Amino acid sequence: MKKSAYLWSLAAGILAMPFSVLAAETADKVVVYKERRVLQLFQGEKLLREFPIALGGNPVGHKRREGDRKTPEGRYVLDWRNDASRFYKSIHISYPGPQDLQEAAVRRVDPGGMIMIHGQPNYFGWLAFLTQMFDWTDGCIAVTNAEMDDIWDMVPNNTAIEINP
Repeated sequence: MKKSAYLWSLAAGILAMPFSVLAAETADKVVVYKERRVLQLFQGEKLLREFPIALGGNPVGHKRREGDRKTPEGRYVLDWRNDASRFYKSIHISYPGPQDLQEAAVRRVDPGGMIMIHGQPNYFGWLAFLTQMFDWTDGCIAVTNAEMDDIWDMVPNNTAIEINP
């Protein structure tokens, strides 16, 4: 490969990278404050970004069972992602954790699962100006599609997430 072709190829690759990669902004912790309806991305102690969120339709308190429409509270991990979900991109929260499973077993209920950070329902991203004004998920954390792109680019798998009341 000629040197000029190599340099053009290298430049094209760099220009195609997400801005967050170029800026070296990779979050190592995600913090959610349910009452304030905010999700924050941190690198160490440095706040990188803050996003408004929508939660489950019954957001007060910790998720206890399938169908309660609550967003869990506690410390979890963002352990895998899905770019082909029924919402615009989604990153899985490792709920239920061992304690959640134990408490659900004592109560003889299904703790639920598939709690995600995600964008808007597919093909309805344009409605975010409306949907983000109220809590509409089944327990997930919703953001706009543009915000989900930032989160997707900045938050690697196995990043810690702390969800506060």
